[in-house]
Amino acid sequence: MTVIHILTFVVICCWTAVCSAAESATSDRANGLAIIDWVIIACYAGGTIGLGWYYSRQQSSTQEYFVGDRKMNPIFVGVSLFATLLSTISYLSMPGESLGKGPVGMTIFLTLPVCYLVVAYGLLPVYMKQQVTSAYELLEEKLGLSVRLLGAFLFITLRLIWMSLLVFLTAQAMVIMMGLGEQYTPVIALTTGFVAVIYTSLGGLRAVIITDFMQTILLYGGALLVLALICFDLGGVGWFPTEWNDSWDTQPFFPDSLSTRASFVGAFANFLVWFVCTAGGDQTSVQRFMSTSSAKAARRALATQLTVSVIVGVTLGLVGFALLGYYEAHPELIPEGKSLKENADDMFPHFIGFHLPIGIAGLVVAAMFAAAMSSIDSGVNSITAVVMTDGFDRLGSTALTERQHVLLARCLAFGIGAVAVLGSSMMGLVPGNFSEVTSRTANLLTTPIFGLFFFALFVPFASPAGAWIGTFFGTLTAVLVGFCGPMFGTVPGTDLPPISFYWIGPMALAANIVTGCIGSLIFPAKPKAGLNTAVM
Repeated sequence: MTVIHILTFVVICCWTAVCSAAESATSDRANGLAIIDWVIIACYAGGTIGLGWYYSRQQSSTQEYFVGDRKMNPIFVGVSLFATLLSTISYLSMPGESLGKGPVGMTIFLTLPVCYLVVAYGLLPVYMKQQVTSAYELLEEKLGLSVRLLGAFLFITLRLIWMSLLVFLTAQAMVIMMGLGEQYTPVIALTTGFVAVIYTSLGGLRAVIITDFMQTILLYGGALLVLALICFDLGGVGWFPTEWNDSWDTQPFFPDSLSTRASFVGAFANFLVWFVCTAGGDQTSVQRFMSTSSAKAARRALATQLTVSVIVGVTLGLVGFALLGYYEAHPELIPEGKSLKENADDMFPHFIGFHLPIGIAGLVVAAMFAAAMSSIDSGVNSITAVVMTDGFDRLGSTALTERQHVLLARCLAFGIGAVAVLGSSMMGLVPGNFSEVTSRTANLLTTPIFGLFFFALFVPFASPAGAWIGTFFGTLTAVLVGFCGPMFGTVPGTDLPPISFYWIGPMALAANIVTGCIGSLIFPAKPKAGLNTAVM
């Protein structure tokens, strides 16, 4: 079980301690990672594949493969939820955002009490009454098979884009940390993606959740190591900003206009909509809630997720401040041709690869590797669950035995992961830093998917036609807002698009609900005899 992973983790930590003892805490390296760093990364990758193989020997049903027989520990599930939604993108974008743009990104954590109340007491009691494997099974009873398949299709598209983006941005960051040329980006992408796909396709949800738990420890430990070393170098916490840095953007409480890149209100609305829509419409979240035994256990998992989110998120924001102070104190260490404002996302991976002691650098790169895998494994497992449940099982592959189902699920998982890895080559075409690229691609379909659940569970007069209409206009709004800059040009005198990416979610959700409700009134649903109104 976790013995393989724990032993691997202990070996890594001991090796790191021995290596770092031989190095100065401020030792700089011109060529990136050393041999010992590579060995540490290889040990971690081998440990995760070993864990997947271990769990593969215990599986005899798709129930075990996809939801862990609904007996997973809520604490592990909550940490896994956090690790899945954090990913390498967040791990890099949080320090980069606070370093280059300012502290407003950290204010999103003020939304978490509201997020908890909405999800824990508004969504989970309804969802947990239904013992389902795929979240999209909930759509069919009220809105029919076409809406169920629409939800499954949108989710598969969303997660494939998400994983492709994740692999691409992870590879970019790791190339910087390893001191390699950009031509090695495809090699790193293939390696990261396929290691995650192999242990996920073998081990199912149990392997995903256990590795997510260990990966979170690595992630948080890596951030703490960077903070500790910068404090040691600068003689304390003098790096903490006491006034607004000249390189930061203007970040008002209320936006001056829709084009204002970041404001407190915009960040609050964006994160609230994204979190609720993800928790209530994304299979990666719903599947984990369904792996617990009750609504109470699911709430514990949610509380754990939010608690870990605050702890790690604030730490990563502080890492950005610390890096800003470090490079302002040592401007000669800023990579040639780059600036703190324009290349903020590159500073964290560059520090890891070039300014951490040998051994410690390998451990933190393993954390980056872990962050990528924690999202890839979850996406692959969730997509496979949807394809099997909403595709093969729903449309008639009942002749297969349980073991054949599990084998088919493993083959699908490997194929889905391969598609995501190969699709990563297209992600370089999207403009913006890590936060903007994520919102403009992977988050485009988050609100339209949740809109389907909103109509099915909370709108009594909703109809299939109304749900389709709402999905169309919600998705169209998300695309127009997300890419309004390239399509319509920037605001005169600035390089800002007419509408900030922070408003993609709120505007898309509003358009989805309004047009969907109007469509349901114009094209009402046909009465169904004996309709079970429990879900309604």
